[in-house]
Amino acid sequence: MDNYWVNALWSMTPTVLVGLIFWLVLRAILRADQKERDAYARAEREERARRAQQLAVPDESRSEE
Repeated sequence: MDNYWVNALWSMTPTVLVGLIFWLVLRAILRADQKERDAYARAEREERARRAQQLAVPDESRSEE
């Protein structure tokens, strides 16, 4: 009977390990994607704020024309 459980454990080990590796890789990919989206959104916000500030402050060179 002991041999049965050892064999069952050994037969499940590769499946569990491959599943664990797959989960870790997928989690890393999804986290990297989320970080990239956050960085892009932050850059987009900063660019929009910079453009809004440029439009709000009249440029001195424009008033001379």
